[in-house]
Amino acid sequence: MKFFTLLFLFVSLACGDKTLSIATYNIENLFDLNKGDYRYKEYKPNGKSLWNKKNYKIKLDNISKVIKDIDADIIALQEIGSIQALKDLRFRLKQKGLYYQYYKIADKKPTATKVAILSKIPFSYSKDLSVTYSYKYRNILEIKFKINSQDLYLFVNHWKSKAGPESMRIVSAKKLMQRVSNIGYEKNIILLGDFNSDYEEYIRFKRKRKHNDTNGKTGINHILKTLKQTTKANQTKYTKNNFYNLWYDTNKENRYSYIYRGKKEALDNILISQSLLDNKNISYINNSISNFSKSYLFKKKNIYRWQTTRGKVRKHKGKGYSDHLPVIAKFYIK
Repeated sequence: MKFFTLLFLFVSLACGDKTLSIATYNIENLFDLNKGDYRYKEYKPNGKSLWNKKNYKIKLDNISKVIKDIDADIIALQEIGSIQALKDLRFRLKQKGLYYQYYKIADKKPTATKVAILSKIPFSYSKDLSVTYSYKYRNILEIKFKINSQDLYLFVNHWKSKAGPESMRIVSAKKLMQRVSNIGYEKNIILLGDFNSDYEEYIRFKRKRKHNDTNGKTGINHILKTLKQTTKANQTKYTKNNFYNLWYDTNKENRYSYIYRGKKEALDNILISQSLLDNKNISYINNSISNFSKSYLFKKKNIYRWQTTRGKVRKHKGKGYSDHLPVIAKFYIK
């Protein structure tokens, strides 16, 4: 059955009749039950916090439901605790009828959480891109695909949270752009993941002294160069060596993946190089960017995150999904 599924995929690609869906999803702390793999005290296996087999299974069931409903060809994941957690999620998806034959986690550095990828399509190579030697910075996962003789590069990101200033996110942005310049800006490149940065971060953070320690300069807008293309994809002009943030290709009210104190933010982003806007070979399908906002992912006006009690010992309730919404975009393979 696996053989015929892959055969169908490759025949479809060869015939040019293929839409490639790519998603990103921060799944909020998926830790396995191995004693050495947790980093946060509320995820100590089989302790007072009730992170146990029962709640781990519920978490896997809930996250796999979301991913199954998305059914992307490629999905980037953030906040995976270990390769075991990734394998368990992949196995649960297979039980639900969604098989990702190819997978990879950026685990060369023992950070608390890591980025990963699940794919129906084989990749040419994958490797960790080390931002710095410090554990304060998570590795970026670099993946190269070969589709219809065309190279496609994906970089899965999870930048420093807003607990740190913008200068820390700029460190990740600079390392990422250094690698992009080595590959070549003219290549098919997708930067995606949880950047902990809004698509217009340079506006949002300007008056926040806690974050703005860079005199107004941001990683996502200034280093990744997304300032010059801020209209719909079919209206934006080619700007050399700049990335286009796909959030500009949907209505403003839909540009969010996170809600903080009642305010919507777009912390999860998908950015593409200029070649993916030229309608040749591999190209972005206009108006296809969206958050995945099914009703079951909300509780009242908030995103239905994984639930824990408050107090000195936070206990898992066995309810909820993640504090982020997935983000999806589609591409046409000619």
